[in-house]
Amino acid sequence: MRSSARADRQEKIEKAAYELLETKGYAGTSMLSIATLAKASNETLYRWYGDKQGLFKAMVARNAQDVNALLEEELRIERAPLKTLRVLGPKLLSLVVGSRAVALNRAAAADPSGELGAALTEAGRSSIVPLIAQVFQRAKKSNLFPGITVKDAVELYINLLIGDLQIRRVIGAIPALSDAEIKKRSERSLKALQRISAG
Repeated sequence: MRSSARADRQEKIEKAAYELLETKGYAGTSMLSIATLAKASNETLYRWYGDKQGLFKAMVARNAQDVNALLEEELRIERAPLKTLRVLGPKLLSLVVGSRAVALNRAAAADPSGELGAALTEAGRSSIVPLIAQVFQRAKKSNLFPGITVKDAVELYINLLIGDLQIRRVIGAIPALSDAEIKKRSERSLKALQRISAG
């Protein structure tokens, strides 16, 4: 199958999986029900993804791929760390409070097996945070955040940027954020981190 045709088919499969995830939850979503809704064969799903956890892990990775690609490129071209963080903030915040991440996290919270939560951690946070740490390591060499360690800077940055917004989106306490709100929060979190690290 040509790569463009396969990509189209994967998009349909993952769209069907998100629809079923929202209506039936992780436990109630089967590979067969996804295949049926996507008008794909069950064999194709198992061949491409291995099993249901593999499919959802691929969905998490695809959801995070823009942020990962951005970080990898910024690190490759060695852009100034503050410039990278100014571009990263809105993209990362948009990712974690976006509809797909919210659907995945709602399902993970309701999944007693913990499988989906593990997939979210492995394909999401565990792939992005090490790249963010590399940005902060470069920032540390430039003495941009002098009063804290790289590890603390990364944790503080994520906490200031995201805080409890994702969980509030997941439980329906707040609506989707506008682009303007996301940009404002991103700028404010970076300024706060600079003030805190300056001591």
